Amino acid sequence: MAEFHRITDPADPRLADYRDLRDVQLRKHLEATHGLFLAEGEKVIRRAVAGGFTPRSFLMAPRWVETLSDVLATSDAPCYVVAEQLAEQVTGFHVHRGALASLERQPLPALDTVLAGARSILVLEDIVDHTNVGAIFRSGAALDFDAVLLSPRCADPFYRRAIKVAMGAVFTMPWTRLPDWYDALPQLTSRGFTTVAMTLSADATELEEAVAGQEKVALVLGSEGHGLSSRWEQAADRRAIIPMREGIDSLNVAAASAVACYVTARR
Repeated sequence: MAEFHRITDPADPRLADYRDLRDVQLRKHLEATHGLFLAEGEKVIRRAVAGGFTPRSFLMAPRWVETLSDVLATSDAPCYVVAEQLAEQVTGFHVHRGALASLERQPLPALDTVLAGARSILVLEDIVDHTNVGAIFRSGAALDFDAVLLSPRCADPFYRRAIKVAMGAVFTMPWTRLPDWYDALPQLTSRGFTTVAMTLSADATELEEAVAGQEKVALVLGSEGHGLSSRWEQAADRRAIIPMREGIDSLNVAAASAVACYVTARR
């Protein structure tokens, strides 16, 4: 059972995992150094623990202790009980969901482990916005994709904002970072995937046509600004577009991923 500690001092060193959550650079450094990530809100905390991640500690307002009592009963991590105003002082924002948990990261799995048995995967190149990464994970999980692969410069799926937007899908969707950016797509082709780059290139065909009849598909999505690099665009087996009304050439990458996953899942 979790050990309860009522805290009244926002400078208490035991709250270090939860400090200054709005400072992205500080959080990246702290979380990477200490091998942790944060889950926010009851549902996300439940999904993180159910996903096999070990809690380091919990931070919550008194009203959430009973609500999460079953989760707290399964852990011996400390639970820091604080007033909501104090939680806001520590984290730097209003914790409207009332509860946070700090959990231990696990080593990223090998590429072959993630791809074992997979038929539909998402491949992300340099998508740096945590909200977009979280939304893409959520769409992939909802539409029965099997895994997500990220280029080295993609945003961290375990950053608090990404986890929150994904509603915990990052805990159940297998994912890893690609060890080799340059030849990543040819390597997927050699593993039997048809790589389909979402792009506005002149030779792009409609997505439904590009994925029709393909047993294993890797949808490839590029960054929020300029899209895919020329290397990945040309290395893909096929290039595809989502047909749109005249005068509108593209969607936000998160919205495009939802449409693309839906079309691909129906192939």
